[in-house]
Amino acid sequence: MPNITKHALEASLKNLMLKKPLDKITISDLTADCGISRMAFYYHFKDIYDLIEWSCIEDASRALQGKKTYDTWQEGLLQIFEVVLENKPFILNAYRCISRDQIENYLFQLTHSLIMGVVEEKSVNTHISVPEKNFIADFYKYSFVGIMLDWIKNGMKDDYQKIVEYMCITLHGNITNSIHNFTKRDI
Repeated sequence: MPNITKHALEASLKNLMLKKPLDKITISDLTADCGISRMAFYYHFKDIYDLIEWSCIEDASRALQGKKTYDTWQEGLLQIFEVVLENKPFILNAYRCISRDQIENYLFQLTHSLIMGVVEEKSVNTHISVPEKNFIADFYKYSFVGIMLDWIKNGMKDDYQKIVEYMCITLHGNITNSIHNFTKRDI
């Protein structure tokens, strides 16, 4: 049952953000829109930014379900862009009102998880350490996040499918090659 309240608050926040900037929305606005008490809000979230983070993670988790393998990561990346585009008013409003660090941290968590799934798959039966796997995933996540943030900053006008295509062309075989290079140096 708690997720019903969380989802209601998320829907209210997205609805209110269509009408006014995030920094003008209060907990009272949200709870009045949902028809719940302030205490119910605080039972689930510490503040509006916590709700935003939860909402973004929920949307991303749905987009990435089962898309963390070498054969499906491109589809997962496309779905991340699609979810961001579907929530364009929400994302642009949040982008203007919350710190870049908060947005980066959310995107870092999301993309690290996506890439780490591929790194784990491609490193089976190798002697690559966990810190080395994390380094590879982090290296590529910074590229993804930088490209995504530029796309958001520019109003999401560029064709995200073309962006993903270029990313895939650039990365084709590189994660596997990175894993190979780490294992080769240990010999």
